[in-house]
Amino acid sequence: MKLTHRHIEVFRAVMQTGQVTLAAERLHTSQPTVSRELARLEQVTGLHLFDRVRGRLQPTARALALLEEVDLSYVGLERIAATAVGLRSWAQGRLQVACLPALAHALLPQALQHLATQLPDAAVGLTPLDSPQLEAALSEQRFDLGLSERLDAPAACSLEHLLVADEVAVLPAGHRLCGRPRLSAADFEGEAFISLAPGDPYRQQVDDWFAQAGVSRVLRLETASAVSVCALVEQGLGVGVVNPLTALAMQGPRLLVRPLAVSIPFRVSLMRPAWRAEHPLRSPLEAALRQTAQALQQELA
Repeated sequence: MKLTHRHIEVFRAVMQTGQVTLAAERLHTSQPTVSRELARLEQVTGLHLFDRVRGRLQPTARALALLEEVDLSYVGLERIAATAVGLRSWAQGRLQVACLPALAHALLPQALQHLATQLPDAAVGLTPLDSPQLEAALSEQRFDLGLSERLDAPAACSLEHLLVADEVAVLPAGHRLCGRPRLSAADFEGEAFISLAPGDPYRQQVDDWFAQAGVSRVLRLETASAVSVCALVEQGLGVGVVNPLTALAMQGPRLLVRPLAVSIPFRVSLMRPAWRAEHPLRSPLEAALRQTAQALQQELA
């Protein structure tokens, strides 16, 4: 006897409903059939999946662990079904875009606004992903377009450099450094400094800059995103160095932006999956991204 999709379907229905009777109703079959398929599943897998307690099934730890794996398969099927539904909508379905979290907050919103003025019915799905999950998803051809900070294309993708601009300092309003047009490493001596996460490549470059200059900062707070750094700076908890796009999007009366005396380039690249059929909306969105990047580059110059 081999494991079949029917075994898994019955198992999942029982786990979700908690009762053989309800599982049978969901599957439009009989209670004895469900019980028989569960018994066969235990036989095939060699696992004790349920305890029979006063006429009810109680899932074992092995059943709960198996359900996690089963649910992963069903998520894939449900995604396929959702995609099929989406293909009935405008322009052969929704354009799927993967990007770094910082770019979902800055750059992409402006580009999508440009796209909406030209194609108001355009359907786009945004999925923020950190590196290297972002590059892996594009290599697997799971998205129509990607935005990353990489200099080289991941496997099975092509790459186009879109924007280069230097990292900047963010300061709370009224800070002593606000009056300076450009900040050197020495200006940060003794300052409460809000850092990015230790593994962030820009955090490493910033730390190297201060280390080479022999500057000591007060490092009490760190966070994984540039948006979070800016939010903490707004509260007067310290100063920070972030990418210029997030800084530009977040600046206001409570958050000021200043250039650094050193160049720490922040790069944005378009990544296209090589084997995925080109979506009709990809070229219009790429054009909107180039237009937005050019405008931001001029603003940051």
